[in-house]
Amino acid sequence: MGTYYIPRNVKGEGRILFIFSGKSMIYTAVGAGIGFFLYLIFSAVGLTWVGIGAIALLGLIGFSIGTFKIPSLGGLEFSKKTSGENIDDIILRAIKFKMNKKKIYIYKEEGEE
Repeated sequence: MGTYYIPRNVKGEGRILFIFSGKSMIYTAVGAGIGFFLYLIFSAVGLTWVGIGAIALLGLIGFSIGTFKIPSLGGLEFSKKTSGENIDDIILRAIKFKMNKKKIYIYKEEGEE
């Protein structure tokens, strides 16, 4: 029996340390960096374990934003429109929408009704 090449989608498979892509590593570092500042504040008060928990929690949140996609849930209108898109893309679009003072521009060709 011969071996056969099976084509597959390799987009975004540049992995670092097996679980981190470049984007998820950056988001994890930013989340852990914010958690580090909280660690400094909590350790000054004497709550070192709370600060370590903040680093871990914010790093995990950053990793999930950089890695996961919006799932398709049948009961929610939001997930029907955005299912399969990266979470960070959705967050960036929401920020741009808020900064644009909630204006939506629709391009319409002549003759369309």
